[in-house]
Amino acid sequence: MATTVGTESSINDLVTDLIYLEHDAIAAYDATVERLEDAEAKRQISAFRADHQQHLSVLYEMARELGADAPQGGDMKKMLTTGKVAIADMLGGDSAILKAMTTNEDDTVTAYERASQHEDAISRSKAFFAKALEDERRHRSWMESRAHSNAA
Repeated sequence: MATTVGTESSINDLVTDLIYLEHDAIAAYDATVERLEDAEAKRQISAFRADHQQHLSVLYEMARELGADAPQGGDMKKMLTTGKVAIADMLGGDSAILKAMTTNEDDTVTAYERASQHEDAISRSKAFFAKALEDERRHRSWMESRAHSNAA
């Protein structure tokens, strides 16, 4: 499912939606760590989860500064992000789980690509969005690579 995060007209709505997205991502990471068998993959996924926690911390600070809503949890998309991981586990183990997570990362990459170009974002916000985008691309790349190597 393609995300619409990053298409918001106001920076406040963008920050709020990124907070939801990060909560959903963290839930998917938690579900992934629970299901992966490979210890090294669990370690790496946990490190990526920490990146999302850091993103969330910055987004909460941005929300406070902007006076934007700062939700304390995910939204309905959480069922999709965690559900894909659970179904993948039933169908194909670690490789399938990482492929499912790659599709989740596609959404975070798209969201931060858009956010980094938002016309209302100040330079400090754009710098954070660019850093988060770099993190998300790194996560996705690792997952794609690992999923393909595990499938062999």
